Amino acid sequence: MATTTQTKTQLPRYEQVAESQHELDWADLISLDLSKFDAPGGKKQLANQLQEAVHKVGFFYITNFGLSQEQIDEQFAIGKELFKLPTEEKLKYRADLENGNYNGYRPQGSIELFPGLRDNVEMYNVFKYIPALERTHPDVINEHREEIEKFQRHIAEDTVQKLLVLIAIILELPEDYLTSGHKYNDISECHLRYMIYHARTPEENEKYQNLYSRGHTDFGSLTLLFRQPIAALQILTADGSWKWVKPLPGSITVNIADVLQFWTAGYLKSSIHRVVAPPADQSSLDRLGLLYFLRPSHDLNLKTVDSPLLERLGLKKDDDAAANIKAGDWVKARVKGNLDKAVAGGHKQKAVLGGVSVKYYD
Repeated sequence: MATTTQTKTQLPRYEQVAESQHELDWADLISLDLSKFDAPGGKKQLANQLQEAVHKVGFFYITNFGLSQEQIDEQFAIGKELFKLPTEEKLKYRADLENGNYNGYRPQGSIELFPGLRDNVEMYNVFKYIPALERTHPDVINEHREEIEKFQRHIAEDTVQKLLVLIAIILELPEDYLTSGHKYNDISECHLRYMIYHARTPEENEKYQNLYSRGHTDFGSLTLLFRQPIAALQILTADGSWKWVKPLPGSITVNIADVLQFWTAGYLKSSIHRVVAPPADQSSLDRLGLLYFLRPSHDLNLKTVDSPLLERLGLKKDDDAAANIKAGDWVKARVKGNLDKAVAGGHKQKAVLGGVSVKYYD
């Protein structure tokens, strides 16, 4: 449903909070400077820098991605105003979660982390502004549609396209091999997400084992997290330890998600990450997040790609369990699976679709 132009309300200026002063065990992640992308030899240089990170870690930073801090803060300001709305108003725009659709509002408490204990997160997902995906939105979204769409389109048509080219180079595929399945006008689950983790008391955090979100992988191709200085994100490293992800100034944190892992038979690592209670000097603060989720065209299957690199490594197999699964079906199944009731001890492995399972971690 198309929206009409509305009079804009002035957004309060958004101020980022101070970083934690605690010495945390930070993950050692590479940082890609995307300003080098169009320089002579730049793509190859960046692909070489990225290869080990996407194969072994699945997380990295990008800088110089073409959006100003003012543009980013404006999106945080939209999110802050959005979550101030009364719950009954936000519920008018609830996403159809039961049918695997994330387009719209997901209320706090939608996910049961432990039996009888529900999560502390609200999110609002704005899908691409194309006719097939239009839906009604609150006034704060409608009034700032122009800025939101411009922001979305820059990420979708510039930033992630560059990253997909670099990954194609790593896989020794034509540069447009992955970009062709990730276009703005494709029917897909790509979206900009406003997200808020509400602070808990120390007693509540103890009851929840300090977890805001269990260890998991993401559903699509790539996830982009705009810098947010409240420390809470952790990644599971190869030695089985959890390390904090530092909010690097001027950066976006990027992680590989399920679809790229399927397409590369595990060569690209869909990284396991979780969200925990922040350190003591930030634990009383609500954690507002801004993310972009890149997901492929609905009708693409998850069959391993014909990559010369994967062939040489012996990773391309005849018994490809995901070959007959469509990307859109995979994403919807994982969204629905989030609503499953928690079990004592937590889900360690859950069947999703077509005989393929995913693991969860504390």
